[in-house]
Amino acid sequence: MVETIQWVDNRVVMIDQTRLPLAETYVTCCTYEQVATAIKDMIIRGAPAIGVAAAMGMALGVLHASADGLDTQMATIADTLARTRPTAVNLFWAIDRMKRLYDSLRGQPIAEIRQRMIAEAQLIREEDIAINRAIGHHGAPLVPDGKTVLTHCNAGALATAGYGTALGVIRAAIETGKHIDVFADETRPFLQGARLTVWELQQDGIAATLITDNMAGHFLKSGRIGCVVVGADRIAGNGDVANKVGTYSVAVLAKENGVPFFVAAPISTLDLTLKSGDQIPIEQRAATEVTHVFGQPVAPEGTRVENPAFDVTPARYVSAIITEKGVARPPYEDSLRSL
Repeated sequence: MVETIQWVDNRVVMIDQTRLPLAETYVTCCTYEQVATAIKDMIIRGAPAIGVAAAMGMALGVLHASADGLDTQMATIADTLARTRPTAVNLFWAIDRMKRLYDSLRGQPIAEIRQRMIAEAQLIREEDIAINRAIGHHGAPLVPDGKTVLTHCNAGALATAGYGTALGVIRAAIETGKHIDVFADETRPFLQGARLTVWELQQDGIAATLITDNMAGHFLKSGRIGCVVVGADRIAGNGDVANKVGTYSVAVLAKENGVPFFVAAPISTLDLTLKSGDQIPIEQRAATEVTHVFGQPVAPEGTRVENPAFDVTPARYVSAIITEKGVARPPYEDSLRSL
């Protein structure tokens, strides 16, 4: 399975997801600023993966920080990483966890602080892989045998430290002996489904079929799709789910055609401080992602563009939310808090 992100010789090494599937190359970050740039530019993406990257960025920052004025430097490091992408709550969860550890280490020798911060970042990575496998364990029984699973965007090993959330459910179902294949929406405008999900599934020998985003309704109506499984970047207290833009459309189409719509995400993706998805900040990205494909213009020069990176699927369209601690079902105000 692909290694999305690793700590190697006091550097952060990550696969460059902007180059896939044409080239499998890796980026080495030697500073926290380079990690922040990698997150912002989507060299690494996916809510759990950028959480791990942020933790490692914090560790890199303290590794190269001076003992004098360390508190001020740590605040700058945390703020720089926090300003990269606003929607995925895992980013802020990881930064807060690293800040709490740092606060507990005040007064310790700088060498001890550095060692503990590095160890914590590596632990977050290992925990993420174990969490994804647990999500897969809880989600596998929900996947119908002998049917096709539809997914949107990439919520696999590439979006996490390994194994994946939505694709982890699919992997786990196959590991139990179920016979399933996968339909992957292309996921315009960044094409995570086409470039990443299909590539990742091919690496594992899992049957994958690519469809354009506007084909989802056709296949959901056909009866071929047994369920939809997607990831999430933030889940509000009422079960509203922010995920890659286009997810809402798929959820509505699934509901209309009686197809279960499942969300797979770690507990760290829950933001119970928000009452509903209306409060989730939605990242707006560059117009060129819409007007250009692989650097080539596909729209007239000067075209006005709106490019929200995420949309919010209301909880009424979500059949279940699969976490490492179990499966939550409506009413989510109660089930999510109990998990």
